[in-house]
Amino acid sequence: MQDSNSTDSGQAQFFLTPKHPCSYLNRNNAQTLFFDPRQVITTEIYQHLTDQGFRRSGSHLYRPHCGGCNACIPTRVPVAQFKPRRSQQRVLKKNADLEVRIEEATFSRRHYHLYERYISLRHADGDMYPASEDQFRSFLLSPWSKSQFISIYRGQQLLSVAVTDKQPNGLSAIYTFYEPQEEARSLGVFSILQQVQLCMDWGLPYLYLGYWVKDCAKMSYKTDYRPTELFVNNRWVRLT
Repeated sequence: MQDSNSTDSGQAQFFLTPKHPCSYLNRNNAQTLFFDPRQVITTEIYQHLTDQGFRRSGSHLYRPHCGGCNACIPTRVPVAQFKPRRSQQRVLKKNADLEVRIEEATFSRRHYHLYERYISLRHADGDMYPASEDQFRSFLLSPWSKSQFISIYRGQQLLSVAVTDKQPNGLSAIYTFYEPQEEARSLGVFSILQQVQLCMDWGLPYLYLGYWVKDCAKMSYKTDYRPTELFVNNRWVRLT
């Protein structure tokens, strides 16, 4: 099924998938809207669609489009007003011994081995298991996005990678994977706080965090970074 809509580049097509099981809720009638993969995706188109709630997976841009359900709500953090909670301040203090490096978003054995370990130990019951090199490339990398790995090291040991896209209006947090044996460090939280700081350092107003799903425990953290803005009824609404 296809539809058309307008973007900054003119008329564009979108394609709606058949119904499929939902990744977040116990339902089998989820559908996904994809931006035409034949279209050249410019920086302007990517930003426009991000501001309309779309996300990147590999080289594809998508948004949930389920009939009768609006549970997946896009979120972003306006970083100029962000204030870390006490628990987040403790995470920063706990990880003060770590080093943050901005690395090229590309395939390497070091990054892949951490990704494979993370999927195997944290998501063995999900549709991403088992991990593969092709999956790593097709899910995380894109030939047209300005992607970076926000990598966290303890000495020379890679502990965490936040795949992050740099856009004109902010950073988009695509996916984070980390060393499962270091759960006490809260590396997922630490990675988001580092992305917030990078937005501030680079003068970017927003950190886009993807979809918040109220009734899905694994997605509840998206509103822990306040203030948060939710994309509801085609406009961004702020939670303080």
